[in-house]
Amino acid sequence: MPLGFRGEGITYTARFCGVETPFYFNIKETIKTYIVHGDFDFVVSPLMFSGHSPSKDRDPEVHNLDRRLYPYAETDINVAWAQWAKAGIVVAKICPWLDLDSEDENVRTDSEAILKQQIEWASYLSLKACLLPTPKGNSCANYARCVNQILKGPKNNMQLLLRIPIGMSDNDYSPRSNASVDSWQTWNSFRVLCDHHNLLTIALDIKRVLPPENSLKRWYGEPVDAAILDTDIFLTKARGNTTYLPKRHQKLIADLLDHNKPIIISGIKVPIDAQSAAGSKRHPLRPYLDQVSNVYKQRNPLSERECRELDIRDFLQLPLRPFRNFSSALSYEGQATDSLKYTEYERAICKALLDRVPNEKASFIVTVLVVVGAGRGSLVFASLKAAEITGRKLKVYAVEKNPQTVIALDEVIKANNWVDIVFIVTSDVRYWNAPERADILVSDLLGSFGDNELSPESLDGAQRFLEKDGISIPSSYTSFLQPLTASKSYQIAKARKYILHSESACVVKLYNVARLAPSQQVFTFTHPKWFDKESNERYKKLQFEIPKDTGSAMVHGFAGYFNMTLYKDVCLATEPSTKKPDLFSWFPMFFPLRMPIRVDRGSILEVHFWRCVDSRKVWYEWCVTSPSSSPIHNCNGRSCWMDL
Repeated sequence: MPLGFRGEGITYTARFCGVETPFYFNIKETIKTYIVHGDFDFVVSPLMFSGHSPSKDRDPEVHNLDRRLYPYAETDINVAWAQWAKAGIVVAKICPWLDLDSEDENVRTDSEAILKQQIEWASYLSLKACLLPTPKGNSCANYARCVNQILKGPKNNMQLLLRIPIGMSDNDYSPRSNASVDSWQTWNSFRVLCDHHNLLTIALDIKRVLPPENSLKRWYGEPVDAAILDTDIFLTKARGNTTYLPKRHQKLIADLLDHNKPIIISGIKVPIDAQSAAGSKRHPLRPYLDQVSNVYKQRNPLSERECRELDIRDFLQLPLRPFRNFSSALSYEGQATDSLKYTEYERAICKALLDRVPNEKASFIVTVLVVVGAGRGSLVFASLKAAEITGRKLKVYAVEKNPQTVIALDEVIKANNWVDIVFIVTSDVRYWNAPERADILVSDLLGSFGDNELSPESLDGAQRFLEKDGISIPSSYTSFLQPLTASKSYQIAKARKYILHSESACVVKLYNVARLAPSQQVFTFTHPKWFDKESNERYKKLQFEIPKDTGSAMVHGFAGYFNMTLYKDVCLATEPSTKKPDLFSWFPMFFPLRMPIRVDRGSILEVHFWRCVDSRKVWYEWCVTSPSSSPIHNCNGRSCWMDL
């Protein structure tokens, strides 16, 4: 977190709440008043007297300037470097009156000079972040140009937070206000002019009247680093004089805290004197801090699994290439803990056994079941458990091509005394000559996008030893696609610079994203497939309508999911509207766009998606054709593919 931390031994439960302060000459007392006595984590404070004007320096009639008009140089002497930089307890607030796009040349040039001077001062103090003022009016080209020069300067490593209002307050309707303009458009224009720089982020300035829910949700996919909460938003109960937040604001703050965003309290000036800072007297901002704390405490705690996943949220991982790479022991161990998945497999196998063998023949008919990709035995265990529940006899062939995994599988079979009913086959199922035909084929070959780990090709090769009336579990699966605002994932891909990374489909635990429209079906595969000439190539054109209450948004890529029918009515799904919360074996796929595409409210986003196959590999290609066109990504599988 760039805006501060509580100290050593921080844990995933920590959250941060800072305070926006006016200008004080004595920064040491500011820290004491707000952090020591107020119990805030950090201060957002001006580092320069707001009355300073460089044009006065050029006035020949002005000979004696008040020393206070300059940045107070004693601050780096009175406050230790560890407080400025290492602890990150001070965030620089750039003068809010700056107007770098003013038509008045003096105002514009003064604003440029002061912005540069204050950033240089903050950099000298080794601050981690600066809060930039909201752009004035509808044009921000010169402001963005100056900020872009700072961002791309040789020594800059500070986070620059652009203050962006969301919602409306009582004084929004001034002559040059942005009330009639969607503030997202202001932000988008600014970040595009700055070439999507990763150090340019957002401080959401939350107003009293919030926009519609869909409009709020799109910000979760943007690089929001903090949220500013004015004390005017808080309400007071008539009985008890208790401060509280309106319900919609509570939900918004809770969501922001869930996404690990610091909250900044703003609006009340606290006098810097011993009386106001006395420990015996309650700090004036304490009720507001307590309310934010209460919102956080009312959240549901993270589960043990969610805690383990914290470090991999939005982290891009290359998907498995099953015909080239073997899964690791860690991967198998993680899969084995997904009890929901194997419970559903067990249910599906039970139904298949009951349909396959009637009760009167259960005592003497032996069902031949082949597990394709047996791994360390989880599907074998589910199959034998199903046979025990249904009272059916079973003979199992456990086919696994990973020689390391076979060692563990053999130990499991011996430990459970299954040696007479489970037979290990160390082979690629496509080349295995089965000694007998199978009644049931069970596999767990789906990737995050369903068919992306070559399940169709594997099961096509396996069904040659399946009985004509045999059963495949799963029997079908369908992939889904959904447009996303995913600035964090986009920045990770962009930072790698090479086209290989900017158009490589990845597996990712999506978290800081905004889902812009409901997902839609892409490709469907059914097993067994008895028509030899049916190709596994696919093409689909999708049209997503952006809801009108969402407003404009940026599409950074697409999330890929799947729905799988194991047998009859037994299903597993990662598609958000049907996914069960306890299923965690698969993270979504992320198909990035090399250059994000803007969509407006009510517009149609038209996407084309291909599954391509040749004699050596399988790959996806994708592009956008409306509202604007993108290049066709991953042409000929140049960046990502699956070997056959």
